[in-house]
Amino acid sequence: MKPSFFALGTIFVPVLGCLAIPLASLVSTRLRNLVALLLGFATFILPIFLIPAVLQSPEGQIVFRYPSILNLNFILLIDGLSVFVALVSSFIGALIILYSIDYVAHNEFQTEYYTMVVMFIGSMMGLVFSGNLIFMYLFWEIAAICSWRLIGFYRGPSHIVKADKAFLITFFGAVVMLFGFIQIYSTTGTFDMTAMRTVPVSSFAVFLILIGMFSKSATFPLHTWLADAGVAPSTVTSLLHAAVLVKIGVYAYARLFCYTFNIPAEWNAVIPVLVMFSSFVSAGAAFVEHDIKRILALSTVSQIGYIFLGFWTKNLIGVTGGVLFILMHGLAKAGLFLCAGIIEHGTGKRDIRELGGLFRSMPVTGISFLACVLSVIGIPPFGGFFSKFMVIAGTVESGRTAIAAMGLFVAIMTAVYLFRLFHSVFFGEEKTKGHEGTSLMVSVVFILAFLSLFAGIFIGFSGSFAEVAAAHILENLK
Repeated sequence: MKPSFFALGTIFVPVLGCLAIPLASLVSTRLRNLVALLLGFATFILPIFLIPAVLQSPEGQIVFRYPSILNLNFILLIDGLSVFVALVSSFIGALIILYSIDYVAHNEFQTEYYTMVVMFIGSMMGLVFSGNLIFMYLFWEIAAICSWRLIGFYRGPSHIVKADKAFLITFFGAVVMLFGFIQIYSTTGTFDMTAMRTVPVSSFAVFLILIGMFSKSATFPLHTWLADAGVAPSTVTSLLHAAVLVKIGVYAYARLFCYTFNIPAEWNAVIPVLVMFSSFVSAGAAFVEHDIKRILALSTVSQIGYIFLGFWTKNLIGVTGGVLFILMHGLAKAGLFLCAGIIEHGTGKRDIRELGGLFRSMPVTGISFLACVLSVIGIPPFGGFFSKFMVIAGTVESGRTAIAAMGLFVAIMTAVYLFRLFHSVFFGEEKTKGHEGTSLMVSVVFILAFLSLFAGIFIGFSGSFAEVAAAHILENLK
């Protein structure tokens, strides 16, 4: 079968398949859950078949165009970057659906929940394979609608307010970004990313597009919505942080500012300062927070800066580190948020001042949490070490040693606040009684923790493909 078949399947199996979930719910909840789970894992399996085609392609990419009108052709762009991000996001998304079967089993609105989760994953697949700026924007907004409904899942007044806040900030960024796309179209006459490679873009267009990227990836000062989104179920926050939403912005940065356009030199000087300042500020904010999910959310804001920085370097080691960071951060942060869900289910609390000594009653969750913490910090041999090391090494190679030093300092800050979180929750006096999660929930977090370690020990597997993806991104710089 042609690669286009598998790419289209990766997009439309979840985007259209999610419509079967409400129908399945009319038969039974078990069938509904099974359909959602099958859609999730099918979305992960389909892009696996694209790997040989990408590796064997002499150009490093495969492009399919489906003609339309007014330069709105539906274009599939299949290369190392799109396949890598699709695999990471769909795999983590499938595990989150599996975990959800027990996690949301006693909640209302489960049918809407599964429908939105699967469509959310599908929107990410559509975005990563889109080779047309307008279709990228379309899937960008579908993701925003899904996240809005999922953040407000519990329907309380405070939940609705914070869901609206997340939607308005990210929608504002997306509309501003769309103006940037229109300005680019006015000078190039096309929305086709493959037709505008190496085209220089104006500083103003870069500014507009960056607002969209920073709003979606919760980069300072457009980051405040992400911590507030912790009112959502832990499965939703895991999707936001690890699999889909905040990864959209960094993917778009790699696709547009590394693969497609040549951005002005002044922005190349400013961007690393902006993203590392965002990392520093959010890491500092994590020190004074007491809510588990808010601490983890601020940690995401901080770590996203490293991914932006890796792609900014535009050298092989830095960009490879940025690509790897998407995987390593996704595995570990998904594990941390799902562990937080077990803690909240088992104790009814999220304030670390009211928790302690939970290692006795939640040993598997505690071990999994620690493994994911070690990966986020960047302790060898966990996968997070290699991605963070490559990003910092790439920054040094680019001649920005001060920025690299700041990255190291933020890594030390990360270690301090995450070890504080771990110690407060799992050690010391047992302030509240807790119990381990269900076998299904515990199994999922253990798998994510194990993969965070496995991905580091066997870094050659993911690292070699990440290097191929990085080479494809940098092709236009040769």
